[in-house]
Amino acid sequence: MLLVRMKFLQLLSRKPGKLEMLFQIPFCQKQFPYMCLATSACLYSKKKKVNSYEQVDQEKYKNLVYSVTSYKTSAQTPETIFEEDNLLYGPPDKHRPPVKAETKAPKNWVPLINPNKRIPLLNSDSNLPMKIALQKQKMPSVTRILQQTISPQQAFYLERWKQKMILELGKDGFAEYTKNLFLQGELFHAALESIFLSEEMATKEQREDITISGYLSSVQHVLKDISEVKALESAVQHEALQYLGLVDCVAKYRGQLCVIDWKTSEKPKPSLKNTFDNPLQVAAYIGAINHDANYDFQVSCGLIVVAYKNGSPAHPHFMDPNLCSQYWNKWLLRLEEYMDRNDPN
Repeated sequence: MLLVRMKFLQLLSRKPGKLEMLFQIPFCQKQFPYMCLATSACLYSKKKKVNSYEQVDQEKYKNLVYSVTSYKTSAQTPETIFEEDNLLYGPPDKHRPPVKAETKAPKNWVPLINPNKRIPLLNSDSNLPMKIALQKQKMPSVTRILQQTISPQQAFYLERWKQKMILELGKDGFAEYTKNLFLQGELFHAALESIFLSEEMATKEQREDITISGYLSSVQHVLKDISEVKALESAVQHEALQYLGLVDCVAKYRGQLCVIDWKTSEKPKPSLKNTFDNPLQVAAYIGAINHDANYDFQVSCGLIVVAYKNGSPAHPHFMDPNLCSQYWNKWLLRLEEYMDRNDPN
């Protein structure tokens, strides 16, 4: 009822001369006995404020308003940015998000541990570590399989990094840079091999070689936890899945027999995910050893050691049996992808 009365007062306030008749005493006492309505009537009698912008000739200034609101502060557009990026790094890779490996199951699943291999008791007083030379065969290597099945996203960033380095160093400089990286890796592995074979520190020449001295200093704390070396720079072959590789080292790390992969880096890699496809590589080597008749033992763990050129402590990334099994399944998917791509039929 009060709302109806307020609406009524509002309507009357719009017509001159009506408010005086409304507030005559007899009328007010008869129709509106509540005195508080007089205050409300005064509020509604105020004139509505006029917006000054409504009085502007908008048609006259329409072109000016349009030019201001449509003005671009920069000549760059997404198209020009993409063109600039294409010149520097190549066209962006447009692809659907890759299907996570965990959601797929390998078609030809083979267990990581060979149930048919008989394992003799490990003897810490065994002979020298195995060192089987890698023979040229038609089988693809683990490295080749991983290189040819990297995701489009990884391929894009790898190519982008390569182009950036070429811009900085030139083609010849980049070729020299990659050559030195491989040389450092070979010298580092050779120094580690001499350490494990002689069970002594590296030779004086190796320790003083500035090319690898930082790497050797980096891994000293890891070497203290390694014992019972079973294989060094030895070829492995998975007889059922038909692939091969070259294992850096098989030894015990803190009491667990592991496939050990030594990596060199100039940038820190504190977590396993920073090592990209290296866990798949280790899992592939573990599976190959377990299904290779040349080796009378089986491995269920892995270790990736990232050594640093500046001598800072290396990061050892231990892979327990459960983690190795997960990466083994991912490796089988990559192997299937490679086989499908190279199937002549």
